[in-house]
Amino acid sequence: MTDTTFAVPATDIAPRWPVRYLLFIAGLGGLLYGIDIGIIAGALPYLEATASHAWQLSSQQMGFVVAAVLLGSVLSSLFAGMIADLIGRRGAMLLAGVLFTASIPIMALASGYTPLLLGRLLQGISGGLIGVVVPLYLAEVLGPERRGRGAAMFQLLLTVGLVLAALIGLYQAHSVDAATESVRNLPLVQQAQHLFAVKDQAWRTIFWTCLLPGVVFCIGLFWLNESPRWLVRRGRIDAARRGLQATLPASQVEATLAQIQNPVTAKADGERDRLFSRRYMVPFVLACLVLAFTQATGINSILAYAVNILNQAGLPGAAANGADVAIKLLNVIMTLVALFLVDRKGRKFLLMIGSGGICLALLAAAMLFFKAEQGRADVQPALQHAVQGDGLQLQLDPAQWHQLAGTRNRDGQPSQLTVSWSYGGFSDVRSLRSDNPSDQQLLIERATTVRGDSVIGHFFRGLHLNPFPDPSTAANAPLRIEQAWIGPVPPASHGWAVATCILVFVAFFAVGPGVCVWLALSELMPNRIRSNGMSIALLINQFVSTTIAAVFLPTVGHYGYASMFLFWATCTFAFFLIAAFWLPETKGKTLEQIEAHFR
Repeated sequence: MTDTTFAVPATDIAPRWPVRYLLFIAGLGGLLYGIDIGIIAGALPYLEATASHAWQLSSQQMGFVVAAVLLGSVLSSLFAGMIADLIGRRGAMLLAGVLFTASIPIMALASGYTPLLLGRLLQGISGGLIGVVVPLYLAEVLGPERRGRGAAMFQLLLTVGLVLAALIGLYQAHSVDAATESVRNLPLVQQAQHLFAVKDQAWRTIFWTCLLPGVVFCIGLFWLNESPRWLVRRGRIDAARRGLQATLPASQVEATLAQIQNPVTAKADGERDRLFSRRYMVPFVLACLVLAFTQATGINSILAYAVNILNQAGLPGAAANGADVAIKLLNVIMTLVALFLVDRKGRKFLLMIGSGGICLALLAAAMLFFKAEQGRADVQPALQHAVQGDGLQLQLDPAQWHQLAGTRNRDGQPSQLTVSWSYGGFSDVRSLRSDNPSDQQLLIERATTVRGDSVIGHFFRGLHLNPFPDPSTAANAPLRIEQAWIGPVPPASHGWAVATCILVFVAFFAVGPGVCVWLALSELMPNRIRSNGMSIALLINQFVSTTIAAVFLPTVGHYGYASMFLFWATCTFAFFLIAAFWLPETKGKTLEQIEAHFR
């Protein structure tokens, strides 16, 4: 790949248009990352409705399709640093863009399980590479005064990607609804055939609409310079100088180049840096803690389960969905605010303000849920007594609701029942409301709770490890009602109060951790270990996020929403302490100056 340079005037003013172009292309990487995360939500209902019928996909196979992005992201995150060191930062970004672009036609033209799984896996690999390499590239290419803006642009377009994916899904949902209305007068067979074709086209169109950003990202990379710091490590000093001329004032180019060269030339030939060397340990651990606690605020679970949380808080379905859209739009707006603050106020200041505001918002939401959940009654013995054979089937008519709620049914106020149960190691949870027409029956069956053995679970049991439940032992395990609580549905005012807490949470997150996490990932790591250190730190970030998402529903089913919000608030307070007392301010400092601070 050749090094392309911009024509840069020899003045003391940093080049504007080359930097803006760089920010735009790197920001497109954030857009692809956001699309990676969000696009399956809109496509999944129509994919399930058509693929399961046409290709006979099982629910387990569909789960693998959804989870393939996570698997691909974890794998590529682990090796992204090594790839970026081997083929360069720009080469790794191009690889990510090509994989993303190739995944679109593979999925959109899929006619079976294998190509669909392969396309999703490629999307995940692309996302993992982007999450490491783009922040790495921005940190190494931009000057100290623009580094924060670069990370903010990446995060801004990431949130735009999430909103764009949601809007694409919403548009197709309206198209399917319109098609449903248009065929109501046709015979049932023709209705089914027509709707099958419409839904099949809907999920394919959702994937096709993501092709353009990937193509633009790939083409745009050819006009970017390679990272000067990577070029210096390869001995390509002239190419590194040209790269610095594209982003720094002319008067700073030679001094910056000399500063980059010093740690490299001081290193003896043949001597290699180890990631876990003592001098690298403090910044490495600090960066890992910042990334872990960013996810321990609960941000991904709150965004993913916002509608569930608000329904539980008392908002009806339409209002909860409207609040969910407002939450995602606020995330974009406040990230735009962070774009203007991060290089003015500094990372440490924004992380302290952000984590402090998040902690207060989470505590307020926890108190609101604690107050609402105090009015619940324990009906676990009654439901356990109603179990017949290996299942439970309970008709929830008004009389049954009244019998379960007892004296807590206040003047016909709707009731809310939350039940968690288990067969051996397999558990599930469900929440039902008396004012929801679809919640007129509580049905618990072994077949829908005990899932078939997965490839991963079988592998671990082959190693005599047992982190996953074994279907063979659950096949004969009795049904156990773990928890069952009933109480009045909170009023809509309570739901709006919780929605306000979540909006405040998202606003402070976007201004603080949302942007600063990418800066911590790239700035705190010393030059010699930055690529591999970022891979491991991002892997820890994804592990914490996945773990919290996996335990969210079981935790709120067993212990209530107040306990989950209180746990997040505790983690966020620890985050505030780290930001206040351990994290150094990196605003306006070169990467080499930050590294010298830790020495």
